[in-house]
Amino acid sequence: MKITRVLKATLLKYLVAGKVNIIFGARRVGKTFLLKEVIQELGIPTLFFNGDLPDNQEFLAERNIEKYRNIFEGKELIVIDEAQVIPAIGLVLKIIIDEMPNLKVVASGSSAFDLNNKLGEPLVGRAYWHEMFPLAQQEIKQYENILETKRNLEERLLYGSYPDVYLLSSFEEKERYLRELVNSYLLKDIISFDGIRNSAKVYDLLRLIAYQLGKEISLLELGNQLGMSKNTVEKYLDLLEKVYVLKRVGAYSKNLRKEISKSSRWYFWDNGVRNAIIGDFRPIKFRSDIGELWENYLITERIKKYKYERKYLDSYFWRTYDQQEIDYLEVKNQMIEAFEFKWGNKKAKIPKVFLEAYPESTFTIVSRENYLDFIS
Repeated sequence: MKITRVLKATLLKYLVAGKVNIIFGARRVGKTFLLKEVIQELGIPTLFFNGDLPDNQEFLAERNIEKYRNIFEGKELIVIDEAQVIPAIGLVLKIIIDEMPNLKVVASGSSAFDLNNKLGEPLVGRAYWHEMFPLAQQEIKQYENILETKRNLEERLLYGSYPDVYLLSSFEEKERYLRELVNSYLLKDIISFDGIRNSAKVYDLLRLIAYQLGKEISLLELGNQLGMSKNTVEKYLDLLEKVYVLKRVGAYSKNLRKEISKSSRWYFWDNGVRNAIIGDFRPIKFRSDIGELWENYLITERIKKYKYERKYLDSYFWRTYDQQEIDYLEVKNQMIEAFEFKWGNKKAKIPKVFLEAYPESTFTIVSRENYLDFIS
């Protein structure tokens, strides 16, 4: 089955001569497949580079304009996959665009921290930036009706939505794939990053975050548990976010006396990855963490949705020191939408302190009955 990705139409729209399109995303989310699909659909003379291949790296890293002209002659599209491993890739792309402005150029990479460090300044005004994630509900709904989607909800909460996982037929195959993904691919970019010496510590940190899913964490406490400094924990978390393993959501505050303002909650971009980290794929009925799985799923699906729709807003949670809280806020142009997530039948109402502080805000309870309106 070929899955049409939302980003495909966006990429085709922004793919113009004289600009570079940069695609970021975790490994195995389908970036290479998307690039090859776009090449096939366009049907124009194309040159494809795999940045993982030494000869491709060597050629591009030379930054030799005459060699570029000779090799690129007659081509309309240049595609560089795994671009983050090309030395000084930002300068390479700048040279290509400046010297051969009739070319369309696409580069993809899985380690955003590496690409950002090498792309930022050289490509100012020369690039469009895109993010790619595991399958979003708005992509899956092309292949399922509403009844099928709701029937498959438990599977999504347990096994997530990586493209290969979605296409595998048995739960055993899905679990095996996710365990291999975590062990072989997911942390590859971080472990190869200069300064990261202990892969076991990174994995242990992920396990601690997985067990505190959607909870506020103490960097100092994590550091004590792992035998590392608070600053090192912060550095690792930042890298884990930049390679699209984790997603940070900060606390919202207008500096009211009772509001928490400096805390963060951490979520996994994919439920299946989280469950593979802790080695738990038991059915929902046997689990005590269904609330956390539900919240993680809804928040990441919602963020995928507005990022793919290129809506620019900020995501937060809200809590006071006396434990009044709201699971999730979206803020745009000072307008606040508040959401509370409920898996069971418990009722919820907006906290009085929040309503008094932000009377113009809206409040919605997201349950199994209406969640598809929230994420698709």
